[in-house]
Amino acid sequence: MTTHRVPLRSLLFVPGSRTDWLPKAEAAGADAAILDLEDAVPEDGKAAAREAVAGAVDRSVAGAADGAVSGAEDRGAAGTSGPMRLLVRINALDRATGWQGADDLRAVARPGLYGIVLPKVSGPEDVTTADRLLAWCEREHGLPEGHFALLPLLETARGLREAYAIGQAATRIAHLGAVTAPGGDVERAIGYRWSQEGEETRELRARALLDARAADRPHPVAGLWADVADLAGLRRFAEQNRALGYEGMAVIHPSHVPVVNEVFAPDAEELARCGRLIAAVERAQAEGAGAVLFEGRMVDEAMAATARHTLSRHGGG
Repeated sequence: MTTHRVPLRSLLFVPGSRTDWLPKAEAAGADAAILDLEDAVPEDGKAAAREAVAGAVDRSVAGAADGAVSGAEDRGAAGTSGPMRLLVRINALDRATGWQGADDLRAVARPGLYGIVLPKVSGPEDVTTADRLLAWCEREHGLPEGHFALLPLLETARGLREAYAIGQAATRIAHLGAVTAPGGDVERAIGYRWSQEGEETRELRARALLDARAADRPHPVAGLWADVADLAGLRRFAEQNRALGYEGMAVIHPSHVPVVNEVFAPDAEELARCGRLIAAVERAQAEGAGAVLFEGRMVDEAMAATARHTLSRHGGG
């Protein structure tokens, strides 16, 4: 059995060595924070960062019990219920890292953790290994099966090619998608050249999204936008991802969070239109018609079902 997952609009990376930045992430309104034990931490600081992250996970349990979670009302109103989730990006689960990833996972997979971000995923076998380790941690802590979410990062050419098989490898995967950025692992693996418009990765992101949906992974996320100051460019990139069908994005700076949250949450007019569309279709059905002209477009039960889904997901019904 897998714990119910919710969509996450914004997943903010925070260095594992700077857990004191978590209040800033929460104040920004991030739906989730990803404490990074991989790229954001130098080799000689990884052990200390692992200990700090484990402590932050423990403190999140105490904070939730006390009700001391800032910004939760804003996230709930926008369609993502509850407090800011905590994820941890561990080091890769391979011999090249001296199995640091396994040590990371065992240290942080405890009550208070929402999930694990698994880097450098090349195929379903990487997911299967992480899934078994997480199941062991769940049993050790008396947690229900599937408590920990798993977010595999498709950062290799093979990983992107096998996104569908990766998505099917474990039911605890909820937020699978393509995370592209200038100069990062994916650019090096694929060989594209980043532009401000991001057009060179559109097909890549679309293909990964289709694989995630086909594998029945419910809340795909994309990312990243690396230019901290270019909020207009961030908005265009987020809108492009939303138009493709993604439900959220990973981000690297607190200033990006409000922009991304706004893009990935329907506004009041969109929710109101959903309500009007449903009412129009139901009136037509009551009169024996299967389709009806609504605000200049023909709509039917399929469109009404989509509108009901939007309302149920975003607090409008």
